[in-house]
Amino acid sequence: MKIKLVPLLRSCAAVLLLLSVTGRAAADHDAIVTGAGAHFAWVVFNSLKADLEKASGRSIELHGRNSTLGMGCNAGIKTALQNAPGHETFGFVCCPLSKEEVDNKKLLVYPIALEPVLIVVNRANPVSNLSTAQVRGIMRGDIVNWKEVGGNDEPIVLVARLHCKKRPGHWKTILPDAAEFRQKRLNVSSAADMVQRVGDFKSALGHIGSTWDFGSDSNIKVLSVDGYQPTAENLRNRHYPFFRKLSAVTNQTPSEDVLAIIREVQTGPAFQAVAVRYNLLQLEPDSATTP
Repeated sequence: MKIKLVPLLRSCAAVLLLLSVTGRAAADHDAIVTGAGAHFAWVVFNSLKADLEKASGRSIELHGRNSTLGMGCNAGIKTALQNAPGHETFGFVCCPLSKEEVDNKKLLVYPIALEPVLIVVNRANPVSNLSTAQVRGIMRGDIVNWKEVGGNDEPIVLVARLHCKKRPGHWKTILPDAAEFRQKRLNVSSAADMVQRVGDFKSALGHIGSTWDFGSDSNIKVLSVDGYQPTAENLRNRHYPFFRKLSAVTNQTPSEDVLAIIREVQTGPAFQAVAVRYNLLQLEPDSATTP
C-alpha cells in the first residue's frame, strides 16, 4: 500500500496550525485584563469588579487604590495606551480631558459619572454651610478668618490639592486657575494627605471627591454649599456647584472584552448601588466619545 506523504503532511500541518491558533485564542482569553488610574474612579471599578468579571468572562486586575503611589489620571492614560492583543488594558480618570489631549494621544473616552467635589472641614468646626461665594472667597484668600463666615475667631488653614493643572474641570469648578488660589496655603500631593491635614488642623478647609471612604473614625465634616448637600440629585438640578467627571479611557483598538467591562460600568444594574453610596450622577453612555 502506497502512502501519499504530501497530502498527509499537509493535513497534519493544517491540524497543527488550527491547534496553535485555538491555543493562542484560549491563552489570550485567559490573560488578565488590567485597568489603572485615579483612585476616585478606581473605587467605582473595584466596587463592581465581580460584576465586571462576570460580564466579560475575564479576570481583571485593578490599580489605583493608593493615591499616594501616583496611580492618577496620567497613569490611567498611560495604561490605556499599552493595550495590545494578549495584553489588554484600559484606564480610568477623574478629570475631563480636553479634545486636544484626546486627539493628540489618540484616546477614546467613555463617560461614567459626575462626582461631587466635597468641601471639607475639621469635625470640631461649628460651620456647617458656606455659600458658593464664600467658598471661592476662602480659596482666593479674600476670607481668611472663620469669624467672617459665622465661625470661631480662628485663621483659616487652606489645604489644596491642585492636580492635573492643564486639564479642565475638577477643582477648577471652584476657581478656574491655580494662580487664583491664595498663596498662603498647605499643598498636598494626595487625597490621603488632604484628609490627614484637614483632620489635623481644627481650622482647616479642603476639598476632595465624594468617593473617598473617610471611615467611621474620621475627623472630617462635609459642608453643604448654598444650603445644598453634595448629592447626585443636587448635581442633576445644578444646585450643587462643585464636581468632576469620572471616565474610562482606551486606545483606539479596545477588545470586545474591554468594551464589555466598560459597558457594564456604564449601564449595568450594579452601578446603581455604587452611585447611591457615593452620590454619583450617572452619565448617559456613548460608545466612545471625546469630551
